[in-house]
Amino acid sequence: MRTQVAIIGGGPSGLLLSQLLHIRGIDSVVLERKTKDYVLSRIRAGVLEQGLVRLMEEAGCADRMKQEGFEHDGTLLSFGEEMFRIDFRALTGTPVMVYGQTEVTRDLYAAREAAGGEIVYEVDDVVIHDATTDAPHVTFTQAGKAKRLDCDFIAGCDGFHGVSRKSIPQDKRREFEKVYPFGWLGILSETPPLHHELIYANSDRGFALCSMRNAQLSRYYIQCPLSDQPDDWSDQAFWDELKRRLPRAEAEKLVTGPSIEKSIAPLRSFVTEPMRWGRLFLCGDAAHIVPPTGAKGLNTAASDVHYLWTALVEHYAEGSGTGIDTYSEKALARVWKAERFSWWFSSLMHHFPDQTAFDRKMQMAELDFLRTNRAAQVAMAENYVGLPY
Repeated sequence: MRTQVAIIGGGPSGLLLSQLLHIRGIDSVVLERKTKDYVLSRIRAGVLEQGLVRLMEEAGCADRMKQEGFEHDGTLLSFGEEMFRIDFRALTGTPVMVYGQTEVTRDLYAAREAAGGEIVYEVDDVVIHDATTDAPHVTFTQAGKAKRLDCDFIAGCDGFHGVSRKSIPQDKRREFEKVYPFGWLGILSETPPLHHELIYANSDRGFALCSMRNAQLSRYYIQCPLSDQPDDWSDQAFWDELKRRLPRAEAEKLVTGPSIEKSIAPLRSFVTEPMRWGRLFLCGDAAHIVPPTGAKGLNTAASDVHYLWTALVEHYAEGSGTGIDTYSEKALARVWKAERFSWWFSSLMHHFPDQTAFDRKMQMAELDFLRTNRAAQVAMAENYVGLPY
């Protein structure tokens, strides 16, 4: 097999890159370890920055998102019985789009299939070869048969546990990590959302988040110990605890119901440098992970795709290597700003096991400052809706 760009990973970042390249006449083949149904079964965040919205438009995949997604002009923050709103549109002129990552992936699959794009599912034993030469290739097995994919470039969009990052020699990369001492217990329920915008809650009992997928599908989270398992929490125990972490007026309006999905996600920050090794480029979770606070994971992957897509178009259309040579530098500059925002927001909203009374007072002072200071609100809103590419 031969293609111009081999893409390892058939999640949203790999599919988006493949579709954008197709729009500009650049061939790619996507290698995915799982089945399409498995990829679509993953429950992920659903807040899209305008940069990702524009990329979906550029890829010709935005119609359903515009019909079924929800533009959010702001978000709500609570602490104790206090609740205030950050008005994104008034502060930045820009909203965010609430549209589930599963739906983004579904739209991208539909586009690639309609275009006859090649996606190879259920591949194993993926190995990247000769990434620092002009003739890289990827070997893998499918249904027990050994196969080889020759290419010009390789895009590693295969997540934290994939082979792409690990293919860069350990002495050629540096990794930075922060592991948070708690996780998020999340449930999905076929209930109307508590509010038409997201509510981030800081309480003495820990963090909570009230979000939505659509008018009859809600996603709720509470901070929990890492030692907890989803089965430790009955639906009733979850709802009771969520209500305790919200202002009373909001808790009384909460509509509860059976969960249709329940899981615990650990929180961590991770970045590897560089994001390029020869003709291998890392995108998304293969290179970095952010805590879910502020929904930067998919959006930061999208910014990587933007930098890589434009660099590859520049290479094939103009014969220029400038974009390729500066990909890692540009992507990392934005990644670290997203990491900073997620770290700040996570530190502001969560209860930490070693938190002192002074630390707690600082959180409350910071939240009150944010509530009353326009400059602080502008800074938060600019980061939340997404910094420019």
